[in-house]
Amino acid sequence: MKIICIGRNYVDHAKEMNSPVPKQPLVFMKPPSALLVNNKPFYYPDFTKNLHYEGEIVLKICRNGRHVQPEFAHEYYDQIAFGFDLTARDLQAKCKEKGHPWEIAKGFDNSAPISKFINFDSNKDSPIHFETKLNGGVVQSGNTDDLIFDFDNLIVHISKYFKLQQGDIIFTGTPAGVGPLQIGDKLEGYIEDQMMIECQIK
Repeated sequence: MKIICIGRNYVDHAKEMNSPVPKQPLVFMKPPSALLVNNKPFYYPDFTKNLHYEGEIVLKICRNGRHVQPEFAHEYYDQIAFGFDLTARDLQAKCKEKGHPWEIAKGFDNSAPISKFINFDSNKDSPIHFETKLNGGVVQSGNTDDLIFDFDNLIVHISKYFKLQQGDIIFTGTPAGVGPLQIGDKLEGYIEDQMMIECQIK
């Protein structure tokens, strides 16, 4: 199983990070050990002092494929979840300064809390609204209509480089509103009006 992640896939988030809007999907990976499931708590690691949340819609791949053509892309996912891409922002800044990969800032253990998956009709064009709440208040409000690269475009692009396999998951990007976490905080993720995940920071 691969955990494929997309960076800066919402214009407002790219702007808040003082980063250019990408011309093609910005792809990075997390290892399977990054997954945190069943609403388990996340323990703040001692290697960062600036841990950020990033709430995202996550796709689950339902069939194998390489070099997927645009007209068939919607056939490769049929479930979605809510996930948090937890980021050690201080480590990421150091990596960027040196031109190093981001893995230690993005792929550390339990850095991908994720909800259970729910069925999703990929034939529908209806946008998905989702929210991140921190200690009960809304801090991110996203809509998949605002994606720079929509789900189908991501499937086409990723499958040029990596064989998609059933069970792979894709974190599709976070909207504006990312911010720091502290011990004692509680994160919640919603798809439409349904709470999908809660994660206590310990």
